[in-house]
Amino acid sequence: MRPVKLAPAHPHGEALLRIPRRSVLTDDVYLQLKTLIMNNAIAPGIRINIEDIARQLEVSPTPVREALARLDSDGLVDKLPLKGYRTTPLLGELEVRELYELRLLLEPFAAGRAAVRITDEQATALREELATCPVAPRESRYEDYQPLTSHDTRLHELVLTIAGNSTVTDAFQRTHCHLHLFRLSYAGELGDTTLTEHGRIVDAVTSSDPIAAEAAMRAHLESSRDRMLTSFAAKPR
Repeated sequence: MRPVKLAPAHPHGEALLRIPRRSVLTDDVYLQLKTLIMNNAIAPGIRINIEDIARQLEVSPTPVREALARLDSDGLVDKLPLKGYRTTPLLGELEVRELYELRLLLEPFAAGRAAVRITDEQATALREELATCPVAPRESRYEDYQPLTSHDTRLHELVLTIAGNSTVTDAFQRTHCHLHLFRLSYAGELGDTTLTEHGRIVDAVTSSDPIAAEAAMRAHLESSRDRMLTSFAAKPR
């Protein structure tokens, strides 16, 4: 099995694997591998040599395997029968369109339902979640925008949980949409717009206004989809 191919991670040429010369736990290995994949420093569609990664991180293969199992559940690697793991490909334009088609079927409905069902405690939880990421990160590395990614995931899942349909929630979680979309691109202005739109969703849901909640979620998803498709159009073919 050939070694992992590492793509350039930074225009100034810093070392890709800034690994502390110490023993690391599975969580550390998981976070470091996830960061490399999200930054495309481990290229999409590349088979991962567990022994090679363990050697670079100076750990045994066991925590690497455990970390890869978690990354498999995140949708960032695939387990190949009898061949180990490889990183998943980036989403293409058609896949992005289809992902947003699914989200537009599930999430506006869920936001409207959440506005009808929401309790005072849940309203407080939504507002508190909004406050966890008051300012959008400016840098485009995963290390910088990870707090926004986590907030984005938690807020959307919280709305789905308040809506009370576990089947819809499970279907949404299986898409791993936040990681896949942020892996394609991130810019500071995208984060600013995302947080503004999140605020409108939270205001509508906590005001128990199902029509406004559904409209705010739909507008957010359509805006996000259009920004993503514009980035595809701007790339040379």
